Amino acid sequence: MKVVLFCGGQGMRLRDYSELTPKPMVNIGYRPILWHVMKYYAHFGHRDFILCLGYKADVIKNYFRHYDETVSNDFVLSEGSKIELLNSDIDDWRITFVDTGISASIGQRLAAVEPYLDGEEMFLANYADGLTDLDLDRYIEDVVPTARIATFLCVRPTNTFHVVSAVDEGLVTGIAPVSESDVWINAGYYVFRRAIFDWIKEGEDLVTEPFARLIGRGQLLAYRYTGFWTAMDTFKDKETLDSRYVRGDAPWEVWRRNGGNGGGTSMGLSAEARTAASERTDRA
Repeated sequence: MKVVLFCGGQGMRLRDYSELTPKPMVNIGYRPILWHVMKYYAHFGHRDFILCLGYKADVIKNYFRHYDETVSNDFVLSEGSKIELLNSDIDDWRITFVDTGISASIGQRLAAVEPYLDGEEMFLANYADGLTDLDLDRYIEDVVPTARIATFLCVRPTNTFHVVSAVDEGLVTGIAPVSESDVWINAGYYVFRRAIFDWIKEGEDLVTEPFARLIGRGQLLAYRYTGFWTAMDTFKDKETLDSRYVRGDAPWEVWRRNGGNGGGTSMGLSAEARTAASERTDRA
C-alpha cells in the first residue's frame, strides 16, 4: 500500500529546539523522526511514500535529494574516496513530494494528494511524529475484512497527568494516572479506503467533520493497542527518545529485530467489529 505522511506542520512546541528545522526533521540519533517512521513502514513492505509538505518543505526535499547513505549504513572506503555500501536504507523507496500548503489542515493535506492515490483501493496514512512497535501486518490483516472506510490506532495516553473523579461539590472520589484510566487517544497509523475522499469537504480538518460523519454511518474503527507508542511533541519528548536510542532501548526499530515484526500487546478490534468482518467475509 502507498503511505501518506503528514509532515507540513510547524511543530510550535519544538520551536525552542530550532526554528530552522521543521518538526519531522528533528533528529533521533543520526536520522530525523520522519526517517524512523518511513523506515518502520518500509520494514513491512510499504515503500511507496507520499509526503504532504508545508512548513519548510525545502528542508525535507533537500534532505532526501542529498541523502547520505553512509550515516546509518556500514560501508567500505577505498582509494581515498571510493565508497562501497554494505547495505542501504532507501534504494527501494519511492517518495512523492507534494506541497500541500503552509497552514493547511490534515484534511486539506489529505485531499490535496488524492490524485497521487489514483487506482489505490486502500492506503495507509500517518503523522510524521509518532513511533510504535505495532505489528503492522497483523493490524492490516485485522482491518481489511471489516470493509470500514477508516481505522486508526487507539492507545493509552503516555503523559504524566492524572484523571480526577469528583462529585458536584468538588469532593474528590478518585485520582489515577491517565495511563491507567479508561481514556484512549487517536495515535494515527490510519488505514483508509479510497472512499475517505467522499467524506471530506473543502476546507475541513480530518478528525472533526469527516470523522463525525463516518461515526454516524458506522464507518470508523479504533484499533486498540497496549504496546509501545509515543509521539515527539515537545523537547522533553525528544530528549527521552534520544536517551532511549543511545541506550539501545528503541522499540520502534522493528527492522533491527530477528524473527519478528513487532512487540507489545494488541487488543485489536471490538467483538462487534470482528463479527461484522466475519459476516462480510462470509457474504463475499
